[in-house]
Amino acid sequence: MPATPDIATTLAQTFLAFDVGLKRTGVASGNRLTRSATPQATIVAEGDARLEHAAARIREWQPDALVVGVPFHPDGAAHANTAMARKFARRLRGRHPLPVFEVDERYSTTEALSRGAKDADAEAACIILEQFLRSLP
Repeated sequence: MPATPDIATTLAQTFLAFDVGLKRTGVASGNRLTRSATPQATIVAEGDARLEHAAARIREWQPDALVVGVPFHPDGAAHANTAMARKFARRLRGRHPLPVFEVDERYSTTEALSRGAKDADAEAACIILEQFLRSLP
């Protein structure tokens, strides 16, 4: 399995981010120039169907790289959804010739809800992507 690319050396300019859930996966698009993200329609699918929908979005948006939010408990411990998100990221790496970055997404849904998001999953994907974009040099 390829290692996660080095954020500092990525030349990617456009990104598609995913906030992976059991039944719903939030999606956001963004770019390096503005360091902002825009929510996209949430994927409502489970299992392999999630990957097929993600592949369609990747074909549509043609990003330079992908970002996947990986959840952890507040103390940093992994849980079942951590493994699910990492598996999703691994499967994206195996299916698409793009860099895939994993981002700690603790509290992204809570923050999305506090912002009054109509679609908390898509807003969480925006929060994840904007956090990643701020980390770029």
